[in-house]
Amino acid sequence: MTSRERLMTAFACGTPDRVPVAPFGLGALDPDSAIANELIHKTDFLTDYYGMMEYFFGSAANIETRVEGKRQVRTIETPLGPLQEVIAWTDIARATIEFPCKTADDIEKLLSIPYEPIQPDVTDLDAWKRRLGDEGIALCLLMDPICVPAEAFSPIDFCLLWADAPDALRELVDVATQRCLEITEAACQAGIDGFRVAGGEYASTQLGPNAFSELVVGPDKLICDLIHDYGAIAYFHNHGPLMDYLDMLIEIGMDACDCFEAPPWGDTDLPQAKARLQGEVCIVGNLDDMEVIDKLDEESVRELARLRIEEAGPDGFVLGGTASGTYTEKAARNFIAMAEVSKEMANA
Repeated sequence: MTSRERLMTAFACGTPDRVPVAPFGLGALDPDSAIANELIHKTDFLTDYYGMMEYFFGSAANIETRVEGKRQVRTIETPLGPLQEVIAWTDIARATIEFPCKTADDIEKLLSIPYEPIQPDVTDLDAWKRRLGDEGIALCLLMDPICVPAEAFSPIDFCLLWADAPDALRELVDVATQRCLEITEAACQAGIDGFRVAGGEYASTQLGPNAFSELVVGPDKLICDLIHDYGAIAYFHNHGPLMDYLDMLIEIGMDACDCFEAPPWGDTDLPQAKARLQGEVCIVGNLDDMEVIDKLDEESVRELARLRIEEAGPDGFVLGGTASGTYTEKAARNFIAMAEVSKEMANA
């Protein structure tokens, strides 16, 4: 099997010739380096590319961005008054220090902005397809509708919004869902054949199962159904504890999901998760890019790879990291070693 065939078989919860081993993206590697090319060639490479990040605002919004030293100020003009976001950075860190929305009333400002849908850009997809061929899969990054309120409000205000003004939050997610469906369909019509829907962890880690059920499952099922109507891949990304959300992942109808992090970063009991999701959702990930694959010696990583493959079994599982985007050459070498373990186990 090629890497693409191997991954597609696993995503369909089938049994490939061996368990795929998939780093997600190139981390901190130089994209043009020898190790980056070796990683792509010797593993079952997954990546995403800049996709539909600003679909909520569309093309008619008036947004001004200026840089003041080590601060970026973004002003969003609305008919009901401006909203301001400030991002600051140092040589080693970057963070939002002022969020555009502070109270539930600011949702009215967001919804008052004139809206015209944006058109998807498939340039990055074409570039990745040319580079990967059959040696991996590139997915279009699509931000989950819950990302709109979660990134418009500070984490504290986002949580308070669900407690104090849930109807306003529901309305914003509903509008974001409709706009997400518009850009998703346009992307499918433009030839995009796989999506990585990211952001569900905003609800699962900050708001809890009830909010996830209402604000993520319903909208994401519509998105997933639409993606499948076009025969495309629906791959979801959700950090943090997932054991209380397995039934909801099945309800959404996704093909595959990462990261299923092992403790202490998540709560995944791999055999239990596999037993519940068997034949429904492909498990991707489990080993932390930064804290495990990028820190342990090769033999330790090989032992963990053997254990995870034994626990998960040969079908509906892709052994990988947690898509941190920061791993180094050491982790790249360990990903290659894990792929070798998978081959050895398949041939045993």
